[in-house]
Amino acid sequence: MKLICGASNQDLAAIEDLCALYSLAGVHCIDVAADDAVAAAARRGIAWAVGRGADAPWLMVSLSDGEDPHFRKARFDPQHCPVDCPRPCQRVCPALAIGASGGVIAERCYGCGRCLPACPLGLITEAPQLLSPEAVPELLARLRPDAVELHSQPGRGEAFQRRLAQVLASGVPLRRLAVSMGPEGGAGPVGPERLAAELWQRFAPLRQAGLRVLWQLDGRPMSGDVGAGTAHAAVKLLRAVRPWAPPGPLQLAGGTNASSLGLLHPGDGAAGVAFGGMARRLLQPLLQQAELRGSPLREQDDLWRQALPLAQGLVQPWLRR
Repeated sequence: MKLICGASNQDLAAIEDLCALYSLAGVHCIDVAADDAVAAAARRGIAWAVGRGADAPWLMVSLSDGEDPHFRKARFDPQHCPVDCPRPCQRVCPALAIGASGGVIAERCYGCGRCLPACPLGLITEAPQLLSPEAVPELLARLRPDAVELHSQPGRGEAFQRRLAQVLASGVPLRRLAVSMGPEGGAGPVGPERLAAELWQRFAPLRQAGLRVLWQLDGRPMSGDVGAGTAHAAVKLLRAVRPWAPPGPLQLAGGTNASSLGLLHPGDGAAGVAFGGMARRLLQPLLQQAELRGSPLREQDDLWRQALPLAQGLVQPWLRR
């Protein structure tokens, strides 16, 4: 059971509160951007929950072996916007990264891309957020995460091996290395057999390095908060890939929400689930209320006690399963 804070999300106040509440609710792992300030915020949130009796979840940081929707920021120049624009970009942004005026609040944007087609004039562009090869070993050595997730795409086997070598060069002992991949690639979508073959290609260097692997199947990326229907994509992908997949647990992600568990059959073989957009959306009204009051949600007893049952309602059914 994993909380995804977002590979490009740098909203430190929200991250700290989300990590605090979902740690207290019982998640096993929290996935954050590979960033010093973000990791520090996540650890402060975890410490708050541990102080209230929770077990500390693993801290995982996300990297990518190339351009990826999870590793980007939207941007636009508000001076180019028409005065009478109804700002549809603001309405569709789940991160509240676009306000009633101004441009994108970069630290809040986590790259979902919903604003790109919403702009009637096509003024919004995307900016990749990728670490240089030289930066990875030193950064991981500083952060010392419990686990790392490598986002990859079909056709990027060599790039994956280069990024993996950078992770290994850090010398950090990892409890697990997760590989996140879905059917979408640079040349278009691939079928389940091809996707499984790509996972096997990555399994060989991972096994050679002595790493324990977890395969995160990304059904419909960053869409779990859109509606119940997105839950089908991750479950469908799991069923299609499982007969061909290499050894290692298979985790649902991409479109997961409260409906995901009800779609699973006992023999589907899901080893776990990762929630991102849905987890944020559940607590977002309380996070906004805390922001208006001027102090973190976790420091306001009435708010965090309202937030905890919401987080538990998402997490506990999976823990009971």
